[in-house]
Amino acid sequence: MQIKGRVYKFGDDIDTDQIIPARYMNTYDPAELAAHCMEDADPSFAGRVEPGAVIVAGKNFGCGSSREHAPIAIKAAGVSCVIAPTFARIFYRNAVNIGLPILESPEAAEALKEGDQVEVDLAKGLIKNLTSGGEYHATPFPPFMQGIIEQGGLINYVRERMKDRA
Repeated sequence: MQIKGRVYKFGDDIDTDQIIPARYMNTYDPAELAAHCMEDADPSFAGRVEPGAVIVAGKNFGCGSSREHAPIAIKAAGVSCVIAPTFARIFYRNAVNIGLPILESPEAAEALKEGDQVEVDLAKGLIKNLTSGGEYHATPFPPFMQGIIEQGGLINYVRERMKDRA
């Protein structure tokens, strides 16, 4: 699976309250969550994010509470991938469960700049900066996790697997 998009850069320790503030936790509507995505980290983000965007952040992205709303808001806002040196473990699992690709790459997180155009090959874990020509590596997901991402999340993946067995 290949992704191309513009980089939106954030710092270290972006927690789930910054991704989707608790005041919006009364809905599961992805469009409503997207309208407030990253609001407490960058109030202008939801209004300027472009489809296919790639969030590049510092260490410990998604720390804080275990709310599933956070990766849903990011995906619904049109973000196609998140790259960071490290992710909070529960955020990592929630992202995979809803089909949001995330890659751990300290070198890419350091080198990529706001506005860079990137191409990401999820199967290879290869991140290319189309603006500067730089290339960075991340550990690719194992095949079964790639299947979950490609199906748009764990529920869709299980549905497809059940169809194959019927």
